[in-house]
Amino acid sequence: MTHRLYYTDAYLRSFDATIVERAEDGRRLYLDRTAFYPTSGGQPNDVGTLGGVAVVDVVDEDERIAHVLAAPYAGPDGVHGEIDWARRFDFAQQHTGQHLLSGTFEELFDWPTVSVHFGDVVSTLEIDAPAASAKQLRRVEERANALIAENRPVVVTFEDAAAVAPRLRRPSARTGTLRIVTIEGHDTSACGGTHLRRTGEIGALLLRRVEKIRDHVRIEFTCGARAIRRARADYEALSDIAERMSASIDDVPMLVRSRIEEGKSLAAANRRFIEELSAHRARAQWESTPAGGDGVRRLRAADGMTADELRAWAAACALLPMTVAAGAVRETRTIALAVSADLDANAGALLKEALQQVGGRGGGSPRTAQGSVAEDAQLEPVLNAVLGGTHRVRAS
Repeated sequence: MTHRLYYTDAYLRSFDATIVERAEDGRRLYLDRTAFYPTSGGQPNDVGTLGGVAVVDVVDEDERIAHVLAAPYAGPDGVHGEIDWARRFDFAQQHTGQHLLSGTFEELFDWPTVSVHFGDVVSTLEIDAPAASAKQLRRVEERANALIAENRPVVVTFEDAAAVAPRLRRPSARTGTLRIVTIEGHDTSACGGTHLRRTGEIGALLLRRVEKIRDHVRIEFTCGARAIRRARADYEALSDIAERMSASIDDVPMLVRSRIEEGKSLAAANRRFIEELSAHRARAQWESTPAGGDGVRRLRAADGMTADELRAWAAACALLPMTVAAGAVRETRTIALAVSADLDANAGALLKEALQQVGGRGGGSPRTAQGSVAEDAQLEPVLNAVLGGTHRVRAS
């Protein structure tokens, strides 16, 4: 059994221990005691050194903890360990901040926490709530930061599961003695993670992206130095946008909304322009193209069309009489086919069959279809296949 020093002293930065077992390659060590926190409860493991060799992973194996090294260790059984304190303190800020945040969600809205994840850049909290408005999140953030400013004690105790059960924010399935982390007057949880001594050490708590996950809400948050760095990055990004728009930061949201609406209007107008231009192009090409012996006019799109122009051109061609039309966007290897309604032919079936011959994929409706091929050399065979062969189409 490994004695877990971090259970009683999360601020222990170095320690001495005895190796009780080591793997044959010397890269996996088991100690009689350790200050290294193993990956557990959504919190990543500590890193640091053992006997001067980098510790790259720490694995919880129930009664004992494995220390995975970057290189073999062949030294004596007596070994000195050093914890990467910056990483330890950072995750202690995030984990203590999460307890504070979970307690605040329950305090204000009775929304229980269902899962947590601590990442190297951001952390997430999933709550059992149908939705969370911006106003509600502001209340939670303000309340959490007020509790940080109060610098409340964070106390670790070891208590009987049955006795402590009524005080726990979240019930524990474990029996016997539990490790309890309490934020004075706010939250009590069974937890084996590393935590701070007082809420003031969290520094600051910042809520960020929110997304709906099934029947829950997932909230991204950062604490401490991470929150400051993130706020600085956000400010710099907004400053850059404001400068490009020749506006103040406070005016950016309104201007962005205005530009988005303007962009939507321009996009709609552009679509209408493309449709009108495509109709003119299709009609002019149809009039200048003689019908074949079967009375069918076979049109091929001019090179250089965009995907939107090709689709609009094909749709316009489908409205012309006795017409089969096809074209490609070479950059994306996309092919479009159109067949007019007065022909006894199915555009989707014709294109699918031609594409299958070269390993392409696609299909569509009887009037228009679209597909793609994997190689440039496959475009011409498909276009020739759908435009050639008088037996393929006839007047209905």
